[in-house]
Amino acid sequence: MALKKLLKGGKDTKFYFFSGKGGVGKTSMSAATALWFAGKGKKTLVISTDPAHSLSDAFDIKIGPEVVKLKKNLYALEIDPGKAMQEYKEMLSPKMEKLGALEGLGLEDTLDIAGTTPGIDEIASFDRFLRFMGSKEYDVIIFDTAPTGHALRFLSLPDVLDSWVGKMIKIRMRFSGMMSLARKILPFGDSEEDEKSFGLKEMEAMKERISQAREILSNPHKTHYTMVMIPEAMSISETERALKTLKGYGIPVKSLIVNQIIPQSKECDFCNDKRRLQLERIAFIRKNFKGYGVKEVQLLKDELRGEKLLEKTARDLYG
Repeated sequence: MALKKLLKGGKDTKFYFFSGKGGVGKTSMSAATALWFAGKGKKTLVISTDPAHSLSDAFDIKIGPEVVKLKKNLYALEIDPGKAMQEYKEMLSPKMEKLGALEGLGLEDTLDIAGTTPGIDEIASFDRFLRFMGSKEYDVIIFDTAPTGHALRFLSLPDVLDSWVGKMIKIRMRFSGMMSLARKILPFGDSEEDEKSFGLKEMEAMKERISQAREILSNPHKTHYTMVMIPEAMSISETERALKTLKGYGIPVKSLIVNQIIPQSKECDFCNDKRRLQLERIAFIRKNFKGYGVKEVQLLKDELRGEKLLEKTARDLYG
């Protein structure tokens, strides 16, 4: 895989995404990869963007919504959609007492836009995500994404958010103009300069982060996207659909991980029959997903949890 090339690369932060159908082992692969990079001396941050976080379970360490250090060179974070939404609303929501004075001037439909917009929790989480994409603090940032459908919505948010923020800026500019007019009648207290800058700086900064995210997500030298799958028909079909969608977004996918392969057994005929079916699926994957690096990971007897087993998986993946 291209991960080894990073060890000889420059100082720019590299971004690694892991996605796939629910239950295929995205978090385990993300955690194992993070351990591998950290072990190679790269300052690494692994972030869960899945609302149903399991990074804490994978590392067997409590993580939470703030960056925590797990060991030398290794840091982790689980984005909390609720907390992200609250921070986002505090950043963007106009002061209600000011807007209240302008009711009837065509702004009523914007009063609760930061609290009632569908998908605001995803947008808020994406804003937090954007902040890390602009970070220069880490050599490697790994994103353990939500199951495929949710992750694709999440990754398509630059378009949605750009449009939404653009609308908010236009509303803000309109609001500023009305404030100047209303100042002649109502005593708002703030200076005209304060009114013009209120909230606008934050929204412009977000638009800049969105622009940077577009470039990063579509740059194969910075972004490495891996689909995790299991050798079953439904997982293969979902992976195929996801690859087409990601290609449409201009997001480069370089690798596939086929997880949970049953090892050969001397005692379990059922296991061997299941394995034969899996091997047929793997042959199909290699034939029909040409151009992608395919890695195979065997199903372990024990639950893949804790540093020792994650490091074993990392060795299987990257040597």
